[in-house]
Amino acid sequence: MANFDLIMPKMGESVAEATIIKWTKNEGDKIKIDETVLEIATDKVDSEIPSPFEGTLVKCLFKEGEVVQVGAIIGVISSDAAASVSDAPKTSAPENKAAETKTETIKINAPSQVVANSYKDSDKFYSPLVKSIAKEEGISLDELNAINGTGQEGRVTKADILAYLPMRNKNAGVEIVAPLRAENKPAAATILAGENTVIVNRPAVSVGAGDEIMDMDRMRKIIADHMVMSKHVSPHVTSFVEADVTNMVQWRDKAKKEFEKREGEKLTFTPLFIEAVAKAIKDFPMINVSVDQTGTKIIKRKNINIGMAAALPSGNLIVPVIRNADEKNLLGITKAVNDLAARARANKLAPDEIQGGTFTLTNVGNFGNVMGTPIINQPQVAILAVGAIKKKPAVIETPEGDMIGIRQFMFLSLSYDHRVVDGSLGGSFVRRVADYLEKWDPNRPV
Repeated sequence: MANFDLIMPKMGESVAEATIIKWTKNEGDKIKIDETVLEIATDKVDSEIPSPFEGTLVKCLFKEGEVVQVGAIIGVISSDAAASVSDAPKTSAPENKAAETKTETIKINAPSQVVANSYKDSDKFYSPLVKSIAKEEGISLDELNAINGTGQEGRVTKADILAYLPMRNKNAGVEIVAPLRAENKPAAATILAGENTVIVNRPAVSVGAGDEIMDMDRMRKIIADHMVMSKHVSPHVTSFVEADVTNMVQWRDKAKKEFEKREGEKLTFTPLFIEAVAKAIKDFPMINVSVDQTGTKIIKRKNINIGMAAALPSGNLIVPVIRNADEKNLLGITKAVNDLAARARANKLAPDEIQGGTFTLTNVGNFGNVMGTPIINQPQVAILAVGAIKKKPAVIETPEGDMIGIRQFMFLSLSYDHRVVDGSLGGSFVRRVADYLEKWDPNRPV
């Protein structure tokens, strides 16, 4: 009988650690190949880890809630298969964990070794990734200790430190707003930025009889931090356009059955919107940019990667990315949209599939809303909300004169970063998207 190590897999180039949410198998349980052993969470997405071996789970080396580095041994599976994978001498499970800890220390590059030594006097636990980021950004131990952590037991996560960085300024105080706490006294956050200290007091929140206090889940905490960070980083402006999309609606109504029968894909409005957005970005490439951490340089993106905001059954939000959307035809976009949406709902997205977006589309019309003022998905500089399509009476110009008719209308609202996108660019871009939708060819081949 041979023992095999269950390894925390690599889940994306920028993902260095994951939190164990739940062991779906207990020690002593039988496991089949590709059967889920545990559920993990990164700061990007939740995932299930399948077993590459068939056998018995003999040891779980980490507890639920613990943060584990990519590449670490997280469990041991005993199998009747021949021990041909490795002829190396086997150690006990605790010895495996200790050995892995030593191995991980060796793998960390020199700067990270310095970081670990630099922050050794702290009473708080910081993951190697957080320490590495802190070292690279020149964050002192006192400053790191002052950052409000949203992880388990107040731990500072990667999302916390990345949300803090854009607001950090060595020459001026920066206000950091943390989530409200359900307490009967004001909560205060102390943030050290260079030579300045800012103390932000939040209002007391009373708890009445019958009120229910619920902890935010991990994803909701990340969303909350990201939204607060975005509003602090970018001065938001929103421009609105109302578009007559009658031709587009009629074309889809006529084409959707044939499209699904031939391609095996449902044709929703979302791919039509994404196609129009990609075309408009080609016309106005300065909407497809980011601002670097110094706030003084603009990064013009080569690729057009459109994020598609999707609501999960839990009520949380996730934004899978359609890469190189401008290079795909309508069928390609439709397949990407349907695949990503289905796997988002099933919690099957890989971390890389929600990274690298350069522009985001959110469909508030799905909830019957006619318009919205979305918050920018950092580090992007713009996000487009599309509202519900409604029938309205409208004046129609004809050769015989003006007439009243029933048309299909929708609102488009573009929120943009006023540091780099002025009203002229923002307004022109959203108008161009509307133009592509309004000028839809009703005779377009399916």
